[in-house]
Amino acid sequence: MTSIVLQDNQWHVAGDILVDNANAVLNESNALEITDNLQIDFSAVNDVDTAALSLLMQWQKRALAANKKVFFKKLPESLISLAALYGVTDFIPLVVD
Repeated sequence: MTSIVLQDNQWHVAGDILVDNANAVLNESNALEITDNLQIDFSAVNDVDTAALSLLMQWQKRALAANKKVFFKKLPESLISLAALYGVTDFIPLVVD
């Protein structure tokens, strides 16, 4: 099961983000506020597929509509590889630790 927990100015995502559950993850995230400079932490995400890329883009779209900025941190290597494969790496703002 995938979950999103809001703590301070971060969403902590845990579990898998796959085609099977991406819509449920999106729906769960819609209940959470997008604050300015929100960080979405993927350190507890296990498995991803292209649906995870779609989620990142949806969250960015939502932040843009609210005139806020969102950043992603600790993305799994497999997600970074997918972003490179699809040519969207430049559209994913990362937090550098």
